[in-house]
Amino acid sequence: MQHPDNLSKSLIAALLLLLSLPVAAEDGQAAYATCVACHGTSAEGNAALKAPRLNHLSQMYLSEQLTKFKTGVRGGADSSATAKQMAPMAATLADDAAIAAVSEHIVGLVSVVSPATVEGDTTLGGDYYNQFCGACHGAAAEGNPALNSPRLTGSDDWYLAEQIRAFRTGERGAHPDDRTGKQMRAMAMVLPSDQAVADVVAFIRSISE
Repeated sequence: MQHPDNLSKSLIAALLLLLSLPVAAEDGQAAYATCVACHGTSAEGNAALKAPRLNHLSQMYLSEQLTKFKTGVRGGADSSATAKQMAPMAATLADDAAIAAVSEHIVGLVSVVSPATVEGDTTLGGDYYNQFCGACHGAAAEGNPALNSPRLTGSDDWYLAEQIRAFRTGERGAHPDDRTGKQMRAMAMVLPSDQAVADVVAFIRSISE
């Protein structure tokens, strides 16, 4: 069994190799046709279907999450209903090249940030964010690829709140192979209440473009 640090390096190396593979734009567009019904033609998301906006995320992060869904690291038995729906969708992607192609297509799409829906104290939320989140996700929530930390600005606020809740309950981040998920679950658990979650999300939304 590999040491966790070596496993992490191996995963990053594999993702970098995946992203270096030549992919045809039309292949990514064709693969994304499966996603349009929920995530929209411009990856703008659909709150009614609990399908988040996607095109603000990096190709590496999208590829990593699709790989997790495809391999069962996300979307397993203990996951939310919407996460379980993503697993068979990711399974339609034949291989790493298909995952890279659809991820590349998504980041090339353009959509606006959805309206704010989560109410919270942005001052308190900023304090929580700077204390617990900023070291990995960046002072402006811009993300840090070196730490596998996604960009948070531009995300649907309702989705951020749901994912933090999922980390806190173990619906996400509990799989033994989800190293980054485990890290995020530990950080989500330090927020003292649901209101603190709302405050953090409101702060992130306040600095979104």
